[in-house]
Amino acid sequence: MIKVFGHKAPDTDSTGSPIIWAWFLNEVRGTPAQPLLQGEPNSEAAWMLTRWNLDKPEIFSDVAEGDQCVLVDTNNPAELPASLDQADVIEIIDHHLLAGGVKTRSPINITVRPLACTATIMHDLIGEDMARAPEGIKGAMLTCILSDTLEFRSPTTTAHDRAVAEKLAGELGIEIADYASDMFAAKSDVSSFSDDQLLRVDSKSYELGEKKLRVSVLETTAPQVVLARKDAIMAAMPATAAADGADEVLFFVVDILNEEATLLVPNDYVRQVAERSFGVTVTGDSVVLPGVVSRKKQIIPVLAV
Repeated sequence: MIKVFGHKAPDTDSTGSPIIWAWFLNEVRGTPAQPLLQGEPNSEAAWMLTRWNLDKPEIFSDVAEGDQCVLVDTNNPAELPASLDQADVIEIIDHHLLAGGVKTRSPINITVRPLACTATIMHDLIGEDMARAPEGIKGAMLTCILSDTLEFRSPTTTAHDRAVAEKLAGELGIEIADYASDMFAAKSDVSSFSDDQLLRVDSKSYELGEKKLRVSVLETTAPQVVLARKDAIMAAMPATAAADGADEVLFFVVDILNEEATLLVPNDYVRQVAERSFGVTVTGDSVVLPGVVSRKKQIIPVLAV
């Protein structure tokens, strides 16, 4: 049984893409496969599962020697199971930069393309067999693309991502604006999340100089709800960082509708990173970054200290 999974702290793309590719392996290639998650899906991903009547993949913590694995939506060892080197990675499908460090036992298929979403790449790889895809698979693809592109607002969006999303929406009889509004409402409902969970809901590891960081992003249409909790969130940062083996947490609250991010500034180190990375002057415990919505294109590449 091939195990298909994405990164830790699974967002919509890392929840939907394992489901999509496991369907393709099972139903088209005739190869037994199982979608898996490295943690609970975020609120938008959970909404997607309910909306399209998809089973939530099993949550797992590690792989075993000899397990056949397909990695989707990541190739970064820091976001993958600890024992991955003992397993047999047979394929990688991703849209992030090559992090390096994943070892394979033989040559494999690797598809890494400069698109906004892994699901877009999968749509292309599946090709004519998309005609066999049930509504749930197409719905998951559409949700992943709209999530990763913030309904085409993100600078990661390509014309091809948009074309694939519009094609899928047409086949499903869905109005994108209305559907995306429902998605983002689900994503913005964080009332049941603890402060630690908010910091982990969409978090990536990154090394900056001698510091290990968790770069966390929360995308929402109601940023004021999250920012009202900023004191408690900042108080939770040291313990969250320590639990993940990191030195600091950078927490960006992305306002989807106004297309800007607010970075919480709990200490002098984060203040220095904010000022040197984004060319701003920080005078309080937060700073607004107009136009910043993408961690991949607008945050990670400019981080400096």
